[in-house]
Amino acid sequence: MLNHLSPQLKQYLIVTGNYWAFTLTDGALRMLVVLHFYGLGFSPFAIASLFLFYEFFGVVTNLIGGYLGARWGLNRTMNIGLGLQVFALLMLTVPPEWLTMLWVMAAQALSGIAKDLNKMSAKSSIKLLVPDNQQSKLYQWVAVLTGSKNALKGMGFFLGGALLSLFGFSHALLLMASLLALIWLASLV
Repeated sequence: MLNHLSPQLKQYLIVTGNYWAFTLTDGALRMLVVLHFYGLGFSPFAIASLFLFYEFFGVVTNLIGGYLGARWGLNRTMNIGLGLQVFALLMLTVPPEWLTMLWVMAAQALSGIAKDLNKMSAKSSIKLLVPDNQQSKLYQWVAVLTGSKNALKGMGFFLGGALLSLFGFSHALLLMASLLALIWLASLV
């Protein structure tokens, strides 16, 4: 099916598919957490606090992400991000009494690291796929990836709400972790 495509285009499709799947589950996870903990009676301030580590560790990851990408390789950092996201999703499937503020914040911290490793790797790897003399093509590919991220994050919010309504919190997380794990394994191959 992909045999007639250039190696650069194949790699772009793999990176983009990986990034899209991650972005959908990341948006869905945000909405699942907000809606679930709102339903449990958490205050708006407590719910917002659940995301402090997500943002903080995302910033830290951005600061060192370039170094890690250069040292370990962009495919490896992208796959580490996917693996961390699967683990973060599974962390939230524990029995309800274990879902303390600190536990959820720790899962969100891993998810923040995962998001920025994945995002940095996807966007940086595109630069390696485009010859230096085709900068306009590079900007087009990055624009598609970045623009699609915003649309998919919104779709992920809807997906999270739908999964919570249809399957409940833990089952929705298990479903997303399973699907993302399959994509992670395919990406490793």
